[in-house]
Amino acid sequence: MHDIVDKTYQIPYPSAGTEVLLSRLAYIQEQEKMDVIIPNFDAELYSFIKLENKLKTMGIHTFLPTMEQFEERHKVNLNDFGKKYGIHVPRSKTIYNVNEAQQLEKDYEWPLVVKGKYYDASLAYNFDQVKAAYNKISAKWGLPIIIQEFIHGTEYNVTGLGDGEGNTIAAVPMRKQYITDKGKAWGGISISDKQALELTERFMQSTRWRGGFELELMKDKSGDYYLLEINPRMPAWIYLAVGVGQNIPEALTRLAMGWPTPAYTHYDVGKMFIRYAWDMIVDLHEFEQISTTGEL
Repeated sequence: MHDIVDKTYQIPYPSAGTEVLLSRLAYIQEQEKMDVIIPNFDAELYSFIKLENKLKTMGIHTFLPTMEQFEERHKVNLNDFGKKYGIHVPRSKTIYNVNEAQQLEKDYEWPLVVKGKYYDASLAYNFDQVKAAYNKISAKWGLPIIIQEFIHGTEYNVTGLGDGEGNTIAAVPMRKQYITDKGKAWGGISISDKQALELTERFMQSTRWRGGFELELMKDKSGDYYLLEINPRMPAWIYLAVGVGQNIPEALTRLAMGWPTPAYTHYDVGKMFIRYAWDMIVDLHEFEQISTTGEL
């Protein structure tokens, strides 16, 4: 996308380890003299958090959650997180063997949600579907697998930004309008929801969250909010926040650079985003170039 992206570099997969990543970033830094990197995949955040100080000595600024924040909001730790901070979360159990899921039939009602430790979630209405989802997700993302109670209700999301001192720099709630088969928002609308914003404020103050985040929430029939997941980075729908008046990527960049960053106090309600896809026509030599050299 040459009208948007000036230069592309491939970086190693997280499984390659931090030293390989650091070496690649050092090479890129020699060419580009970057000021800020904003990682946006859960699986790569661990490496970037570990390298934060080394990157800073190279002149590369980041603004990421602390390792403690990153670890305690993991899906496998969500039950403890809810108890610690007084937030409703669905009951869940971490399993390493698919047969462990059979024991949950006594305590949980169908359907159940089967989740990977990083990505993917499937709804299962019987044990055969649990088994199929377990095998599919574990083959892709490894163990453990999380089996979570299904909360009937309406899905909401909040994206925002914390300054690491307990202050909310930005927060925009939206209701999902169109959802893919993987539960991802393909369309959503910004809403005014005092309860969702109060929950976000409580999350920010009690955890002193540092960096971008997304809260995945479910509002049940009685009007209570349940926290389903905390994603420790900006979501794919972040541009809705920009479109309603809270430019979270810009504010995060300012925090990373240590510049004054006033908190946003307003956003427009009733604005929608709709995601769409289009076919790009590219020269084969460009595809070959990025495949062989890792640069374009």
